[in-house]
Amino acid sequence: MLDIIAWVVLGLLAGAIAKAIYPGHQGGGIFATILLGIVGAFIGGSLYSLLATGSLQLAAAGLTIPGLVTAIIGAMIAIFLWGLMTRRTV
Repeated sequence: MLDIIAWVVLGLLAGAIAKAIYPGHQGGGIFATILLGIVGAFIGGSLYSLLATGSLQLAAAGLTIPGLVTAIIGAMIAIFLWGLMTRRTV
């Protein structure tokens, strides 16, 4: 149960910081921000695992300063990918 609360807190922090850093307007409320941050924690943790060990593993960043930075980078990647998928051309 404590891990889930830590992921929600990490997701909220990482998603909010990533939305503030990333240029442009991103929609969504508090739940979208938390979900974006949690997805970012998994993306960032998995990329860190790939760079550190050379093998791709599904891993989440922890509730530490390096984990928060990793989750923010992952959340920014998630924002970018979401923007590519939902972009409308007129």
